[in-house]
Amino acid sequence: MTTILVTGGTGTLGRRVTDRLRAEGHEVRVLSRHTPPYAVDLRVGGSGLDAALAGVQTVVHCASSPRGGDEEAADRLIAAARRTGVGHLVYISIVGIDQVPLRYYRTKLAVERRIEASGLGWTVLRTTQFHDLLVTILAGLAKPPALLVPAGVPDQPVEVTEVADRLAELALGAPAGRVADMGGPEVRTLDSLARAYLRATGRRRAVAQLPLFGRTYRAARAGGLLTPEQAVGKTTFEEHLGRRFGG
Repeated sequence: MTTILVTGGTGTLGRRVTDRLRAEGHEVRVLSRHTPPYAVDLRVGGSGLDAALAGVQTVVHCASSPRGGDEEAADRLIAAARRTGVGHLVYISIVGIDQVPLRYYRTKLAVERRIEASGLGWTVLRTTQFHDLLVTILAGLAKPPALLVPAGVPDQPVEVTEVADRLAELALGAPAGRVADMGGPEVRTLDSLARAYLRATGRRRAVAQLPLFGRTYRAARAGGLLTPEQAVGKTTFEEHLGRRFGG
């Protein structure tokens, strides 16, 4: 069986990838900032990183932070992977990072390019936004009396457990480069997703669409966050909400 390291292995996606690989009988090491025995902050590095990678054949790199530091973390991970003889680096990325000019997206794209140039065997999977993230965003937007969403922006949310299954499959295979994107089963407007969230949570709010301005808004409205030709996810947003909130 393969020895696999999952960075960010305690996060929303990482813990599900870890569970999936362990269920297949593989030895999985979890690397995160506060989880022994492999408690390492990739943004800082340290000798513990080489110890965590010793004897590892494959790394699934799920650790990421919108607060910054992903590029430095990737540099340290790649350097340590070279030193310790890792054969395959799998990276989870986001659909639209080369179209929607968010700062975090530019960072994700820069990490992709570092991995491609690393000299390691590599695989990159881009997916659309997770249902979990959309629920978190809508929960924040629903706090005022009216729930405002950007006008005319479509989204294609995907179930995180399905992404975990796909990542585990890729981790157990040979390096494949940039693989086909993975999107949720439906392309939906944000206002329809907001109404579904309100119904599922029993909240009464007016939903209004707010026109915005700028390159990021135009790119998102033009479908930069979508991959309709790869709508391979099975779980709809309503099904996710039903499992999460009941009903």
